[in-house]
Amino acid sequence: MNRRLSTCLLLTCAATSLAANADEDLFFSDLPIVASVSRLPQRLADAPSSVTVLDRAMIKASGARALSDVFRLVPGFQTFAQSDVAARVNYHGVSDDNQFSPRVQVLVDGRSLYSPLFRGGVNWALVPVALEDIERIEVVRGSNTTSYGTNAFLGVINIVTVDPALVRGVSVATSQGTQGVRDYTLRTGGSLGAGGNFRLTFQQTKDDGLDDRFDWKDQNTSRLFDLRMNFQLSWRDALDIQFGRVEGVQLRGQFESKRTGQFINGESVRRLTGNIEPDDPFRDFDQSSSWLQANWLHTFSDTADMSVRYTHSVDRASDAYIHPDLPAGYNKVNEVGDVGKRHEIEAIHSFMPISKTRLIWGSSWRHDTMRSETMLRDQGTVSRNVGRVFANGEWKPSSWFTGNLGWSYEYDSLAGEHPASRASASFHLTPNNTIRVGYARAWRTASTTDYRGYSVVMPGDIAWLGSRKLPAERLDSWELAYLGDWRDWRMSLDTRLFRERLSNRHLHGIHPIEGEPDSVYAVQNLLIRGVEYQWKWQPLENSRIAIGQAFVDTDDDLTGMGQVLATPTPDPDYSSNFHNSLADYNALAEKAAPRRSTSVLFMQRLPLGFDLSLAHYRVAAIKWTRNTDVDKYHRTDVRLVHPFKLGGQRGEFAYTAQSIDGSHYEQRMGQKGRLVELRHWVSLRLDF
Repeated sequence: MNRRLSTCLLLTCAATSLAANADEDLFFSDLPIVASVSRLPQRLADAPSSVTVLDRAMIKASGARALSDVFRLVPGFQTFAQSDVAARVNYHGVSDDNQFSPRVQVLVDGRSLYSPLFRGGVNWALVPVALEDIERIEVVRGSNTTSYGTNAFLGVINIVTVDPALVRGVSVATSQGTQGVRDYTLRTGGSLGAGGNFRLTFQQTKDDGLDDRFDWKDQNTSRLFDLRMNFQLSWRDALDIQFGRVEGVQLRGQFESKRTGQFINGESVRRLTGNIEPDDPFRDFDQSSSWLQANWLHTFSDTADMSVRYTHSVDRASDAYIHPDLPAGYNKVNEVGDVGKRHEIEAIHSFMPISKTRLIWGSSWRHDTMRSETMLRDQGTVSRNVGRVFANGEWKPSSWFTGNLGWSYEYDSLAGEHPASRASASFHLTPNNTIRVGYARAWRTASTTDYRGYSVVMPGDIAWLGSRKLPAERLDSWELAYLGDWRDWRMSLDTRLFRERLSNRHLHGIHPIEGEPDSVYAVQNLLIRGVEYQWKWQPLENSRIAIGQAFVDTDDDLTGMGQVLATPTPDPDYSSNFHNSLADYNALAEKAAPRRSTSVLFMQRLPLGFDLSLAHYRVAAIKWTRNTDVDKYHRTDVRLVHPFKLGGQRGEFAYTAQSIDGSHYEQRMGQKGRLVELRHWVSLRLDF
């Protein structure tokens, strides 16, 4: 922690002697109940995996303007500031070497944000919820395929929004700041008859992005409309309905540059020609997502209920441009377009089959369709059906032991069948100290384009071809965890020691045989080992501290297919069938997760009703893709808030500043790097 941050911490702690007394439970309380692991409400001490809970206070205190920024607070997670490249959120550094994140399931009130259009991953520019509407985020740090399917390969991010019954009146807010920050939010809520409530949010965000340092430009706009309604139909039945739309526009493209023949720090120096890059011109990347979800809950008794959920979503995107070197009929390039649709229905039943045992089981069916003129050329609309059944059980025969078992079976019309399982045992040494051991086997299936992709640049010249026999990735994960809950000291500690063996890791851009198109292959095995912890403490009544750290080490070796592809090739442009070199892929595997990462969040209530928060991050070197490296960096964000009341008018004034301790790179460094500099803004909210 740098000297500036340490000084701020000392000064703000000293100020507590002047502040009004706060609630003793401002920060520390009994460890929360979570439902994102086994889908049964459980104490953290009984859950089969480690969970980080980010409540509303922590989300606000982080100073995050984008949801992806919030996950800097979660041990083992990595993200970077959005620029002309969309932000990503990875866990333990495992990515697809593309712009979307496909291995951690992301849910909003039970609806998956995974899209067939965005290569089976999450487009963080289209997150369908405003930060102001989030009640809490439960982040499962560990595989959870048994509960949520193959997309929950490494973990789950479960976003729970505010109940409409808690929103009343009208609230308007705006933020104005540097780098063109111009945000507006309108939020309202009220009753719908005798047993209904609604919450309606409209939000628009704009910024001019990071400052252009070489050959690129950056500009971002998004609009969100979100309506949630719930109805208490009877004392046994409740209905929740949500629908909305989010749109985003992102500037893409670059200026043309050429190598000068000079090198600085091993990097080739380039100069601008004054022209726009012909095969990557500036253009808008238009994106949108529309959704509808209905969830019916029927309560049989205090220990048994059933729910049925239906979801429909439509995602569209286009960054189409005309490639100057391709013939007519083939020169329109739109790799992320055009449209992906999803229908999903899920039924769940929970009950107590015998004393001291709880069981939840269910099934789901999903129908995905995708159409892309570029990546699925001449195939029209490609369909995919996925059906699954699952069950999770908790057995608690005594106060000192909790056992959890989970199992699922999934059939995918493109990927085949995959059973998954999980087992854990929690030993409660004392009411405040728990040790957990666990094992999980999980699978991850690839995207529709990975299986069925067909991209043609001209007659007889295939640029990309899917692999219909691509095997699923497999994960065998072991963990040893400790959970301490020391209420007398207003302190908690959650530590996780993990060993994850990932087999058949998929990599794109593989050149299998000279003259043949690129494809995706299962070429690597990864061994990921490390330890991560989160520590929370309330040293004084008005002070909160949350610290998270992760230490990750990754080794890799080649699969049988990888060894075949690594053999020398007669093509002089390639030392192997791996683009550039095999060393680039090895480096991506071993350096995609920083060896060490740290987050510190400090929250302090000050005199006169002010609240101050400081968030500090330290991240070791990362390799996001084969061609993007970033050195270690540190970053400090600060937020100062003052709620006020003038007559009958309530509101809040806030000042937020990010990267106050200097500029740094987070995603790409060097001459063409994306430099993150000081960004700050003021916010005003009025409640009517």
